[in-house]
Amino acid sequence: MLFFTKLNAQKNSYPISLIPENLKVGVNTVIREQKEAVEISSISRMNIKKHKAVTVFNKSGLSNLEVYEYYDKSSSIKSIEAVIYNSLGFELKKIKRKDFIDQSVAGGAADITDSRVLYLNYTPTEYPFTIVYESEVETENTAFIPKWYPINDFEESVQKSEFTITYPENLGFKYKEMYFENNISFQKNNTLNKLMFTAENLEPKKYEDLSDFEFPYVICALDKFSLEGVEGVAKTWKEFGLWMYEKLLKETIVIDEMTISKIKSITNNTSDPIEKAKIVYQYMQDKTRYVSIQLGIGGWKPMLAKNVDRLGYGDCKALSNYTRALLKAIGIDSYCTIIFGGKDKMDLINDFVTLQGNHMILSIPKGDKYIHLECTSQTEPFGFLGDFTDDRLSLVVKPDGGEIVRTTSYVNEQNSQITTGKVVMDENGDLSSNIEIKYKGVQYAQVEREETLTQEKLKESLKGRYSNLTKLEIQDSKIKNDKKQIEFTEALKMSVLDFVKKNGDEWIFSPNVFNANGFTPKRYRSRKTSFEIPKGFYDEDTIEIEIPVNKKISFKPEKVEIENKYGKYIAETTALGSNKIKYIRKLWIKKGNYNKEEYEQYRLFREEIAKQDNSKVIIK
Repeated sequence: MLFFTKLNAQKNSYPISLIPENLKVGVNTVIREQKEAVEISSISRMNIKKHKAVTVFNKSGLSNLEVYEYYDKSSSIKSIEAVIYNSLGFELKKIKRKDFIDQSVAGGAADITDSRVLYLNYTPTEYPFTIVYESEVETENTAFIPKWYPINDFEESVQKSEFTITYPENLGFKYKEMYFENNISFQKNNTLNKLMFTAENLEPKKYEDLSDFEFPYVICALDKFSLEGVEGVAKTWKEFGLWMYEKLLKETIVIDEMTISKIKSITNNTSDPIEKAKIVYQYMQDKTRYVSIQLGIGGWKPMLAKNVDRLGYGDCKALSNYTRALLKAIGIDSYCTIIFGGKDKMDLINDFVTLQGNHMILSIPKGDKYIHLECTSQTEPFGFLGDFTDDRLSLVVKPDGGEIVRTTSYVNEQNSQITTGKVVMDENGDLSSNIEIKYKGVQYAQVEREETLTQEKLKESLKGRYSNLTKLEIQDSKIKNDKKQIEFTEALKMSVLDFVKKNGDEWIFSPNVFNANGFTPKRYRSRKTSFEIPKGFYDEDTIEIEIPVNKKISFKPEKVEIENKYGKYIAETTALGSNKIKYIRKLWIKKGNYNKEEYEQYRLFREEIAKQDNSKVIIK
């Protein structure tokens, strides 16, 4: 009796026994209670209070704690603390502000930013445990208003999540609900100068292969806002781009005369503006290095171009703006461009004007289109984006205003891998080979880093790629990075010991030596989400295999051809005389979005490809 009295007396102890069973099955974390209150009192003052109680069931759930706050000269952390409870709700540890780690978001690059982060690095002694976290932040920046995510990860459930925002009537408050059609219910109370959202008892979502599911959120913004002490008004993207250019970019591209003279000198041999831009881009890549600072944390105004020129480093904003300054010095216009960078493609919300994005690139006008430059890379070819910033809506910031533009896309056959080669099989069943592989598009982006590797590291990388060949040896490897054509070529000389499987007088082997695609999407009894093939690709393999003269082909696969809406597959093995085999394989996978009912058909298509890629030849 005393035990229960003590347990009940503990306020906000959150024993896991109070979590409903349907919210505990298959979860990493349960959000017990989440309250966020945003109070905007003027164009340059916003207060954010957070209260979050989350129960963590395993190591995978630690990433959902999010116990941190950023601050800088425009914002301050008024309070921050946490309490840890065990599964029964007994207190394990109190964590005060002094126990949080305080560090710069820029590491040692203090010249770039004074932004800092206060975060908790907690190592649990037992699972499950519950952490109750509270903070209060005050900021002058009303350009960034927190989003409300009622739930934001797979294998996570929510008992209750609440978001409240109050605001003055004269600032043009607006909001947009995103992806709430994904079967997540919520309550909304929208009154004068106050908006409140509540969601309760949200069951966990299980991740499914190739899912295009997006977690719902609410984004809020003001037409009249303040950023780092600079006030702005923007109801359209054109207005917003004009404000950004005038207030954040206009006065940042001054560089010294010595640098201007050098740029003019190295570009003097051509009159073609694009060729000049290529020379400038290479100069920037050779001179600078990237320092990682996230846009929106390190501030939106770039470091001055003259400082990048002096220091030789910068973040995405600084390097893009520096390249803009170099191009301006020789009379070439270019524009800083805001975008969401990442392997998972994300567009700017076209019909919601506010500060968005996490990355900056540079755009050079060419006719009615743009050439886009990734200025954070020291190796990327001129005009090539790869899959970090391709095919997504971006904001081009020009002197006369902003323009929403979709960046270059790389889809289907543009992402190619063409393999040709010869293989010789000796009388022991060992292979020696000479093959050449050419990569373009996104497949180029996946291998071009090999140019920076030592021979030893390159061989390690290749052995990892061909891990199915257990006794692989690489005698020679030559690579060529044609940045003009944006084509990467590997010339490889390799051997494979004990390649064939011996069964009496029969030797069994797969003619698809170097490009067997074993990917098969997971089977689901009841698929819940639609799916996406994000980019598509094309592979073509032509391999000649010479077998020992004392062997004869006793079996080879029939020609296979499969075609549907998802792609096409062709594989053919032909005999060239008595001791040569020619293997030709072509695989197209098409970009597209498909409903959940089509998933099993696509899965079976990939399963059949994997099966055919493993088909065998028998020689005696």
